[in-house]
Amino acid sequence: MRVQADTASLYPFPPKNPMTRATNHRFETRAIHAGQESDPQNGAVMTPIYFSSTFEQDAPAKPRGGYEYSRTSNPTRTALQDNLASLEGASWGLAYASGLAATNALLDRLVPGDHVVAANDLYGGSYRIFMSVFHRYGIEFDFVDATDPATVEAKMRPRTRYVFLETPSNPLLSICNIRELATIAKKNGALTIVDNTFATPYLQTPLELGADLVMHSLTKYIGGHSDVVGGAVMGNDPALLEDLAFYQNAVGAQMGPMEAFLFLRGIKTLPVRMDRHCANAQRIAESLEGHDRVERVLYPGLPSHAQHALAGRQMRNFGGMVSFELAGTVETANHVATETQLFTLAESLGGVESLIEVPASMTHASIPAAEREKAGLRDGLVRLSVGIENVEDLLEDLERTIAAAP
Repeated sequence: MRVQADTASLYPFPPKNPMTRATNHRFETRAIHAGQESDPQNGAVMTPIYFSSTFEQDAPAKPRGGYEYSRTSNPTRTALQDNLASLEGASWGLAYASGLAATNALLDRLVPGDHVVAANDLYGGSYRIFMSVFHRYGIEFDFVDATDPATVEAKMRPRTRYVFLETPSNPLLSICNIRELATIAKKNGALTIVDNTFATPYLQTPLELGADLVMHSLTKYIGGHSDVVGGAVMGNDPALLEDLAFYQNAVGAQMGPMEAFLFLRGIKTLPVRMDRHCANAQRIAESLEGHDRVERVLYPGLPSHAQHALAGRQMRNFGGMVSFELAGTVETANHVATETQLFTLAESLGGVESLIEVPASMTHASIPAAEREKAGLRDGLVRLSVGIENVEDLLEDLERTIAAAP
């Protein structure tokens, strides 16, 4: 069911298209300016936070400024959605209360008997919502090695609706060929959805590579300061906007204005933060790869990475996430994860501070052990979210902790 009135109010003025207004501007400029005008009443440079839940109307169903009720649309949220659309090369964006709320909205377009082909190396929360929530409603899922397009194609069915990808993936940092997989999906009448959380639009723009929809946990790099939770979906198809906007308004899955403001603030420094994240992660990955107590390092920027060449073609840099395995037992990994001083043991990622975790017992614990093993996610894998601290301090922290591990 589609209700055009709901989608029209998402862009009530209507705004300038985020693509056309940014044609002559590069990413760093759009990050600061796209979707954001000075306040017309008082000239405030920063986007106002519109806490109002409702808006005055000149007549029934004739809102004065285009807004009626903040569940449907809110000026601060509109600014964020326009900004995200510009950065991802999309014509529209929708902001949600969390990344999983965005995933839920996409899955709620499906009906019993529909089928999804998903990468087998993906965020544990995505696996949980797939198998513990939607599978019981008759939605079917196949988890495959998405780095092999032939394997994906072999799993396509007449009722396959989505090919759901993470690239780089969480936590094994595998790289999927977005263009090739999007071609396979389109040939079979399915949509390609790319979770672009790890890369951000600064490093990768999946829509330009043929994806139909791109989504984010904005909580991570977009926010960048570990102080706000949110998600988003961006695309170009107006029919998909109509479906998703109707559902968002009907169930109340929207983001609040304060969160939207915080994400707009975070986006302004996204390019400079990502440059530092990438530089630090590259140094740390190279150091770990040369360490005699480290058995395996997973980072797309290393020539040893299985999809290093593809990552170089598809991404503008290799990201701030590094995973590695130590020689020894799970206890060895747990020791390193708990004894670092600058790397904080915590879930999540993408903040300015460095984090460390053991995915099998933390972010990916909801995935059955057999499924984790099949995907290559071993219990002793350590995942780093490399922050923007001085990289020499980070290297010393890891070296000291690894040397003391049992």
